[in-house]
Amino acid sequence: MELKRPLAGAAVMLLVIAGCVGWVWQRNGLYGLNTFLRRGGTYWITIEADDPRLSPSMQLALKEPPPVAQPGPFTWREVEKGFEVAEMPVMADGKEVDRILLNRIDPTLYRFVARNAANGDMGIDEWEKALPTAVLIVNGSYYDPKGRPDTPIVSEGVTMGPTAYDAKAGAFTAGDGFASIKELSNQTWQTALTGATNAMVSYPLLIGSDGQTHVRTASRWLANRTFVAEDGGHRIIVGTTKEAFFSLGALAEFLKSAPLDLKSALNFDGGPIACQSVRLTGFQRKFYAQWEAQVNGDEVKLLRWPFGKSWAMPMVLTVERR
Repeated sequence: MELKRPLAGAAVMLLVIAGCVGWVWQRNGLYGLNTFLRRGGTYWITIEADDPRLSPSMQLALKEPPPVAQPGPFTWREVEKGFEVAEMPVMADGKEVDRILLNRIDPTLYRFVARNAANGDMGIDEWEKALPTAVLIVNGSYYDPKGRPDTPIVSEGVTMGPTAYDAKAGAFTAGDGFASIKELSNQTWQTALTGATNAMVSYPLLIGSDGQTHVRTASRWLANRTFVAEDGGHRIIVGTTKEAFFSLGALAEFLKSAPLDLKSALNFDGGPIACQSVRLTGFQRKFYAQWEAQVNGDEVKLLRWPFGKSWAMPMVLTVERR
């Protein structure tokens, strides 16, 4: 009898584990299983706006009224021909509250590739190993619960993602010797992606061709952010925030006033997946993101996970030398 009880308990435990695995597989497929193995799953905790588990920058951003951010001084450095890097300080209340890791790229000298790894086994470290010649790797647009593109994309000439999709924001498009941001308020995404060998539909459009911000929904959601933009010289600027000071609306306003000569800017997905890798001759940069918080009134929900440093990145944009 004493032996049967532990065996019965083990059998029940195995059934519970099998049921959990089956539920994850049904809902999220291989992406879900790999995500669980990679970081033990994710969950939200409800905290106060001044909770020390939030970064100091996030606590400051949640004050009423929130401080207005201004760009600090920075200098572009051309590391390789046509590829410049910089770090722009974000200043508020007389101190640095965030920093944007910037890359400015000549699309006639570098090619942009949209990629998807739906299995959930590719974080920034694995992408680096898989793409040893990529000089820039950042997270891309949105993905569905099974790690597949949640918006239309073109990857090396192959169209992926949903075929029926109502897109009104923007798309990053790239082809032989060109790259640009296309607005989708006056054209379909199918038209915008015509001729592109790599492209990603995403949202929201942070800055439109009219020079104005296009974030229509007010939100205090804070997260690490990644954006792609086009400047007046038709160069592509890719930026990632080190902190989570910005809501989407605040980021759009900041970029509008920043000395970047942006003609358009498009948001990519954000949060702990907003990682960045730069590998140039004489310059290396590697950043792991970690922040995301839903804010509704006085309620703050912070995203957490049991273990792991690098999130899976199902959608990435990479840059390679031509």
